[in-house]
Amino acid sequence: MLSERHVHPTIPASDMDRAKAFYRDKLGFEPKSEGPGGLIYEAGDGSWFLVYPGQAGTAPHTLAGWTVPDIEAEVAELRARGVVFEEYPNMPMEDGIATLPAVRSAWFKDSEGNILGLVQFLQS
Repeated sequence: MLSERHVHPTIPASDMDRAKAFYRDKLGFEPKSEGPGGLIYEAGDGSWFLVYPGQAGTAPHTLAGWTVPDIEAEVAELRARGVVFEEYPNMPMEDGIATLPAVRSAWFKDSEGNILGLVQFLQS
């Protein structure tokens, strides 16, 4: 059953070279494999995602996100690498981080205009 399987994000890129540079230089990823179908990246927890050639930046929602233990530290590290975080006026945000009832979240766009996010789950 699918409920017992891993799921992976697929993220379009209009310019694969530009996207590869962004994921390397800004987020610290090196492709595990490269081919005509795209770039496969792995995270340290065994998860992975695909960046593939396609029309990018048109989705109005988050395409992929990472769960982090300390969102302030992660935001600071990414900002130091040149990542710009989004501000959403309809959310309670401070310094690019939204605090909601069960989570704290932050969003940024990749080089292709795709929305990516960070989430820190709050202890109850």
